[in-house]
Amino acid sequence: MEYAAKSGNPEKQRVACVIVGVFDYRRLSEAAEALDKASGGVISAVLRRGDLDGKANQTLLLHNLPHTLCDRVLLVGCGKEREFDGVRYREVLRTALKALRQCSARDGFSYLASLPVRGHDLGWKLRETVLASEALAYRFRAAKDDEGRDARLRSLTMGVDSRRTLEEAENHLRTAEAIAAGTLMARHLGNLPPNVCTPTYLAEQALALAAADPAVTAKILETADMEALGMGALLSVARGSRQPPKLIVLEYGADRDETRPIALVGKGVTFDSGGISLKPGAAMDEMKFDMCGAASVLGTFKAVSQMKLPIHLVGIVPASENLPDGNASKPGDIVTSMAGKTIEILNTDAEGRLLLCDALTYARRYEPEVIIDIATLTGACVIALGHHASGLYSNDATLAKALLAAGEATGDRAWQMPLWPEYQKALDSNFADMANVGGREGGSITAACFLWRFVEDQRWAHLDIAGTAWKSGKDKGATGRPVPLLVEYLMQQVARA
Repeated sequence: MEYAAKSGNPEKQRVACVIVGVFDYRRLSEAAEALDKASGGVISAVLRRGDLDGKANQTLLLHNLPHTLCDRVLLVGCGKEREFDGVRYREVLRTALKALRQCSARDGFSYLASLPVRGHDLGWKLRETVLASEALAYRFRAAKDDEGRDARLRSLTMGVDSRRTLEEAENHLRTAEAIAAGTLMARHLGNLPPNVCTPTYLAEQALALAAADPAVTAKILETADMEALGMGALLSVARGSRQPPKLIVLEYGADRDETRPIALVGKGVTFDSGGISLKPGAAMDEMKFDMCGAASVLGTFKAVSQMKLPIHLVGIVPASENLPDGNASKPGDIVTSMAGKTIEILNTDAEGRLLLCDALTYARRYEPEVIIDIATLTGACVIALGHHASGLYSNDATLAKALLAAGEATGDRAWQMPLWPEYQKALDSNFADMANVGGREGGSITAACFLWRFVEDQRWAHLDIAGTAWKSGKDKGATGRPVPLLVEYLMQQVARA
């Protein structure tokens, strides 16, 4: 879909639908007042009849408003003006855009970005509009014989207050389109069936990113390469699968060799049965989403590439299936990681950390400024935080604060969890340097403690996205999180440089 910014009076916009806000109680926004005045008070008269009073997320569609050039006017309730913050703005945006799509308009002109939102500027409002619009337009059509992506709405223009801000607004829109493209890529990869989205398929997507942009390079390490590196933990996960594992290595902006890179490491288990420690059958189909950490790394690279962000970025994706087989790892097996540390596998369903520990060790070769790993790692994180926030663990307060701020700015929020040394004792093993699980209590924390052992003094953060990477039920599907958080963090680092 096409997005643009334009200044001008709402009554003069020759479009299928103009969107304006109404605050509680029947207080017209500036754009709504302009339409009301041009139409001779039609909007005020409608509101006095009680059809809409401005409560949050109400909508009312008016046709053929006198003395205006648009076909329709969509009134959107915004609630109390003093409570109109970022959360409310997102709610109102989503409500307005859903109503716009339902009215069969082919183009729209929204004045919602001109509403004052406490603590947020025009750029933020424009980005949120594009992201909400693209999220609503997305349809998974790879295996469905239907119309796929909603094709009725072709363009959306955002009204800005002054011609002087048009160039800045257009730049914000292009940034938003890039973030949306990366988020939708992550969603689509997560939604693909596991017989399509295999480790090899993920590797092909990485190679396609590199082919599309000379600033991106990709290399794929095969089983023999990983054996030569001593990645016994990663390879132990793949032993039960007929699909060959891959270690995908992406690099963006390598010519910026004066800067140490930021490394993103994403868990890429393209299907997780639990292995010998088999999961329950109910909802096991959702274990195709266990590669959403990998998808978020690929999506972030797509966004950064499209934005041409001046940054040095490394992405590492350990990709494998986790299946039961005569050759699969067994509870009680001991494997040796790339770091030379031995691991007693007490539960084969705690496989993500086995992939990640070798990938984290490999990432240290790049001497990165920071390492951020992203993984649908533990059900325990879902129990702790539900589906609203990703779990954040870090050994660096500055890094944690920056990631939390990026999450708040984008609505892709995280919550910091403890990473105290006392939790490490749960990983003690009588037979190896460590066990791969630490019991039921604090399961998300002990998983993070396991990963911490492989980064040592490296600045590092771990995002457990098990509760945020996908939705279940009638809205089942990948969310694309935490691509918005990651891209916002990277943009912040560029701005501070």
